[in-house]
Amino acid sequence: MSFEMMWVEKYRPKLLSEIINHDSIKSRISGFIKDRSLPHLLLSGPPGTGKTTMVFALAHELYGEDGLRGNLLELNASDARGIDTIRNDVKEFARTVPFNDAPFKIICLDEADNLTSDAQHALRRTMEKYVNTSRFVLICNYPSKIIEPIQSRCAVFRFTPLKSKDVIKCIDYISNEEGLTVNEDGKQTLITASGGDLRKLINILQATSVINNDITPEIIRQTVGVIAPEVVGNMMFQALSGKFLEARNTLHELLIIEGISGIEIVSIIHRQISKLDLTEKQKISLAQMIAEVDFRLSEGASSEIQIAALLAKIQSL
Repeated sequence: MSFEMMWVEKYRPKLLSEIINHDSIKSRISGFIKDRSLPHLLLSGPPGTGKTTMVFALAHELYGEDGLRGNLLELNASDARGIDTIRNDVKEFARTVPFNDAPFKIICLDEADNLTSDAQHALRRTMEKYVNTSRFVLICNYPSKIIEPIQSRCAVFRFTPLKSKDVIKCIDYISNEEGLTVNEDGKQTLITASGGDLRKLINILQATSVINNDITPEIIRQTVGVIAPEVVGNMMFQALSGKFLEARNTLHELLIIEGISGIEIVSIIHRQISKLDLTEKQKISLAQMIAEVDFRLSEGASSEIQIAALLAKIQSL
């Protein structure tokens, strides 16, 4: 399977009608396009949920193919996050007249939550000054990192993770286009491995297709290095049953032989809490233990030592 074109770009929707889910947002954006009027926008939500795609679809329908290049400026604020970028690149683009009789230009700042405080304050003034020629679309994962004066100037749209049924539609469509076969277990494994991030899911699907066109859970796990939740669940059951050494051996195999990260194992343990035969009080204690281990791992502690200690604590519940 050729990687000359990334599937994420190949299957990126160009029109609002092609975007799955987010029906209420699409209807409001369609209204803006129909009226050829647009407020400043703030699009927030988890990665891979369609925020940037929504902006490109909006610009494509508003300007057409010919006017897209001259009327849309996209900057990744994580790369260009300082005040000079706002004063120079953004300001110069915002002050010029739109092309092809477009009502305004669109300036899209992706990952805007990475902008420095000074840059955000400079942006606030630019948004006010050039409102006759330009509209700003800010995309972020954490809207709390955007200063309040900017939030108050924008219409806020919050994107939620895609529903499983919508993700399955995407898997089926790409599978049909690329001649792949994905069984039901494989689809569920893809959904779990991507964590609601459609971009990540498509990349996993493309990488997996290189190994075999018949995609199974085993091939997916082999490609992306994820483990079945049942394996971690069995490790926790061993610890709860007083078989600490067996649980530690399972942990060692996951970390050293399988090469699974400690953070990934802790994340799966956290998701397994509700399935354990424990009292409510014990589950609360376990959640607190997991939070402590997760923090220590993020600070650079040894995965094997910290998770082994967690298994020891689980045995004492």
